[in-house]
Amino acid sequence: MKKISILVIVLLSFGAVNAQNMNNTTLGELLTKQADTIQGQAGNWRFAVNDKIFICLTDEKNNRMRIISPITEVSNVDEKILKNCLTANFHTALDVKYAISDGILWSVFIHPLKELSEAQITDAVAQVYNANYTFGTIYSSTNLSFPGAIGQEKEKQKEQKLPKQKI
Repeated sequence: MKKISILVIVLLSFGAVNAQNMNNTTLGELLTKQADTIQGQAGNWRFAVNDKIFICLTDEKNNRMRIISPITEVSNVDEKILKNCLTANFHTALDVKYAISDGILWSVFIHPLKELSEAQITDAVAQVYNANYTFGTIYSSTNLSFPGAIGQEKEKQKEQKLPKQKI
């Protein structure tokens, strides 16, 4: 019985040590490292990576965070392109989604704040960038995709590589 108690204590301690504790201070430092330029304040940053604009908003009290990048006004987008965005949300956008708010089509990453790791923040910025960059072509946030992508040319996906970034 004593061995089981010790094992439980060790396992619980290990979980506590590995738990993430992301906050606005750390997130701001990570975004500053990735951004070409950044402005704003804790919980509300506007920054640029390569040629794309990003906004990062947090709510520490409710443990929420989102990184978003505007793509275009919805009025510029026809129904076929919107369907391609919805298909990409299932197959190729992975952790990022295409979304509409206030008449703008966005590339969006939404996640609980505290549970994020440094690697996840780096990956989130890269995926938001890639989904924005590939909008209108392969609609992809990474080089991965789930099988069965419909409405997209697989050969086109193979030919187009995601851009090299400093991220």
